[in-house]
Amino acid sequence: MTLGQHLQLTLFGTSHGPLVGAYLQGVPKGIVIDRNKIQQAMDMRKPGGKFASKRKEPDNVELLSGIIDECTNGEKIEISIKNKDARSSDYSFIPNHPRPGHQDMVMLKRTDGKADLRGGGTSSARLTAPIVAAAAIIDPILEKLGIGMEAHVSAIGNIESRPINECPPKWENDSCLQIRCRDPEVADSMIELIHSQRKNLDSIGSRVELCISGLPLGLGEPWFDGIEPALSRAMMSIPAARGVSFGHGFEVVKMSGSEHNSAWGGTNNNPHLEGEKPDGALAGLATGSDLLCSVAFKPPSSIAKAQLTLNLETNEKESLVVKGRHDPVLGPRAVSVVEAMAKLIICDLLIRGGFVNE
Repeated sequence: MTLGQHLQLTLFGTSHGPLVGAYLQGVPKGIVIDRNKIQQAMDMRKPGGKFASKRKEPDNVELLSGIIDECTNGEKIEISIKNKDARSSDYSFIPNHPRPGHQDMVMLKRTDGKADLRGGGTSSARLTAPIVAAAAIIDPILEKLGIGMEAHVSAIGNIESRPINECPPKWENDSCLQIRCRDPEVADSMIELIHSQRKNLDSIGSRVELCISGLPLGLGEPWFDGIEPALSRAMMSIPAARGVSFGHGFEVVKMSGSEHNSAWGGTNNNPHLEGEKPDGALAGLATGSDLLCSVAFKPPSSIAKAQLTLNLETNEKESLVVKGRHDPVLGPRAVSVVEAMAKLIICDLLIRGGFVNE
């Protein structure tokens, strides 16, 4: 459960245990801790919103090491976030009746029945809370270099927004903020679709689009630690992620080379790619253009609709109704997680590439 090479994040905890947290090491010393910004980041992710699980967690972040006088000291930072609103009784059917679409069965067999399966255990999206906290800590590194990270919900079901670069720069109205979609022309339709799925005791899939701007030319490592491979690994580790694409995405299948290629313009000292949607990275290295990334999320697996699935106690397929508090769609909460993952990956590459003075 570790991500990164120089800047390393290691997760710990479970959804229904006493806490979740992370160890963050490789952070340069001297970064000022802004606790208000950390809490703001947590508030954007935490459950309890209109289109999220009704589990209400304050998500107060405790930094137990690596901080002196509200500055990082270069040592490992321990992030701790207590679980305050776990309701384990909602999972009384586990382990005998594993949920479809969840890790219950595979984790049960992998650990010979010794895993904590409540709420997804160590695989739960609850563990994205320390990821968001960690990203907020290292945010000043990106700000100093003028690197921006902006994400929004670009699709829910068959309703798609305009590309993020064609949308207003901030949430235009309350609907946009609630659904985390920058396009005011489709936000209300997305909300109506979610309400419809919820009334049908079902859930719906979604997609998050990310734009990374201001990357220095040449950032990245060859092959396996190029910007796209590194980001892909991080994005696909987010619970329920099912696909990642960059730039034109899978539309490249329909394009010719002359359509897809972007010419270099500018000067020897300041080259830049031309065209409507130039690649943000080539051969894993930043080109200086905006890097566009989309992450697809499956519909949440825990739904109130009855599902016929194997009961391990009777060895028969029986009806299972999952009770409790669950998301009808993942995109709105995933926006902050996608941004956080990108911040951690890009900061790791910046430090490794010598773009950050330690």
